[in-house]
Amino acid sequence: MNAREHFRRGFADNFGPSLGISAWALVTGVAMIKSGLTLPLAVLMSLVVYAGSAQLAALPLIAAGAPLWIVWATAFCMNLRFVIFSAQWRKYFGHLPRAQRLTLTYFAADLNYVLFLRRFPDPKPSPEQIPYFLGGVSWNWLSWQLPSGVLALLGLAYSTLAGRNSWIATGVAATAALLAFHLPLKLNIVVAVAAGIVVGLLLDRHWPVAAAERR
Repeated sequence: MNAREHFRRGFADNFGPSLGISAWALVTGVAMIKSGLTLPLAVLMSLVVYAGSAQLAALPLIAAGAPLWIVWATAFCMNLRFVIFSAQWRKYFGHLPRAQRLTLTYFAADLNYVLFLRRFPDPKPSPEQIPYFLGGVSWNWLSWQLPSGVLALLGLAYSTLAGRNSWIATGVAATAALLAFHLPLKLNIVVAVAAGIVVGLLLDRHWPVAAAERR
């Protein structure tokens, strides 16, 4: 098996179990918005922290205005298990340059650790390990970031929908995006934005919403 085949095997081995990761990411994406984070901060936290348990533990503290050192200490304690993991990873990747080890460390996760040790029970380096590792963590990373970011975006969008007209305009925009999906250069997005704006303006002019309904 060449490097590409080992990469594909790592990807495939992580594909099925990653459904649980996606569900966890959905919960975290909602929690980030509910905690008052803006969309850019939510995306940044998901990319930088990349640890669901640490994120969920830190979010209530951030929302409560806890001191930064308490937030950091809580996240550190939640991630202490990775110290144990790293002792095992060292047997496989300890010979690599430090920069490469740091990169691999960012992507390492619980599920990938279990499946990797199942695939390579003999704790010694071999050429196929890095392609297999990268194949697994690349899918794990996408399984986390995409649901987490999408839910954060949807949560933010939901919070901005106030009143009947906003919901109608959003529904029209979504329908227009689907109907124009086959347009080249992703022009369906432009069509959706234009349709939503036009409908929203017409509704606000001819069917205004009372102030009480906006709240």
